[in-house]
Amino acid sequence: MPPSDLLAGYPIVVTMPVAWGDLDALGHVNNTVYFRRFEDARIAYLAAIELTGDLRDGGVGPILASTHCRFRRPVEFPDTVRTGARVSEVADDRFTMEYRIVSERLGEVAAEGGGVVVSYDYGAKAKAPLPDRVRDAIRRLEEGS
Repeated sequence: MPPSDLLAGYPIVVTMPVAWGDLDALGHVNNTVYFRRFEDARIAYLAAIELTGDLRDGGVGPILASTHCRFRRPVEFPDTVRTGARVSEVADDRFTMEYRIVSERLGEVAAEGGGVVVSYDYGAKAKAPLPDRVRDAIRRLEEGS
């Protein structure tokens, strides 16, 4: 199945080649790299909904509360992976993301995972309501996928 079909319904897709340095001693992509690919897709998603920026001086922004991964197929070098990101649920102060990594060489899903992103007030060091503009941006992005 073409990688694009496996990523239908994911409005954000990030394509990256597998680097030699991504491999573990057994010659396949190390588990930690999958989480970096999830992060790449998450950051692209956050940029698309304009929920990024310099939060060192306070303000409301995202913070990752949890993440997980199910490894389905080993990825080796050379290959290119495509990582999709989407939001499956929006709550008062958080949203749930889903990720899928597809190997172009295998034409299969290599990993799936998810995470919870919380709206966080960096000045107050506490959770904050998810801004309406962010809710609207998520809805628009997801409806356009």
